[in-house]
Amino acid sequence: MRRILLLVSFIVGSLSVQAQELNCTVSIDAEQTRQPNLQIFRTLEQQLTEFVNNKSWTNKEYKNQERIDCNIVLIISEYDGDTFSGTMQIGSSRPVYGSTYDSPIYNYNDRQVAFTYKEFEPLNFNLNVFESNLVSILSYHIFTIIGLDAASFEPNGGDYYFGIAKQIVSTAASSNFSGWKSTDGTQSRYQYNNALLSNVYQEFHTVMYDYHRLGLDIMHDDQKDAKNAIIDAVKTLKGINDRRPNSYLLRTFFDAKEGEIQSIFSGGPRVDIAELVENLNRMAPTKRSTWGEIKL
Repeated sequence: MRRILLLVSFIVGSLSVQAQELNCTVSIDAEQTRQPNLQIFRTLEQQLTEFVNNKSWTNKEYKNQERIDCNIVLIISEYDGDTFSGTMQIGSSRPVYGSTYDSPIYNYNDRQVAFTYKEFEPLNFNLNVFESNLVSILSYHIFTIIGLDAASFEPNGGDYYFGIAKQIVSTAASSNFSGWKSTDGTQSRYQYNNALLSNVYQEFHTVMYDYHRLGLDIMHDDQKDAKNAIIDAVKTLKGINDRRPNSYLLRTFFDAKEGEIQSIFSGGPRVDIAELVENLNRMAPTKRSTWGEIKL
């Protein structure tokens, strides 16, 4: 199975080995600027695509079929010379064993995106030096994507990558850009990364593994056991929610998993869904209409 053997042997080392971990589609939507056809947007899109996909982000060796599928949409709302602002929608997925289905892992809407950029200027990532807010934002999300992917294959497999994202947060906090500090709101890059590394949310990492490896990845072999494993994983999340109601970490999880959970429990072998639906409604009440479609 994809990358299990790579992740079981987890070795911390240099980030310079050629790997190319991502298969990422990058696009720019500049309609809100009323100047969507400017060449600078096309140049930036091409540079970002090359930066994300061609750079080696880890010391792991990834085959082409092992690269993580993801997409990044940069929506630019304001543009003035070399100053840009807007939002960024980031998503990633991982394959499910024994199927052609890709399970969504990360669905993050970054609303604190502002940066300066001059056409054709090089995009360089330096973990210890803040050079570009755009590069810092992208790099933060890339290591989060890699970390969540790893966590779904190996218990606590993403911790190292979340730690690198934390370094990016700490370095960028010296800038005047939003999203990097504890005071930048409850839905910031700082808050999301802080939750991933906090003992308060430790069970989240257990859920990432149990939900995917003990649930989705055995669905082809035993749907009933797989469903019950996912029910148990959701119940574990409830423990987090009891301590930290409406946490950003869990909201982001359910943003990614909403349609998948509804689909899993709307067909196939019957299981007891009463507690599942109750827990889902408690943790993600804004998705109540979706949970109401679960009928087994």
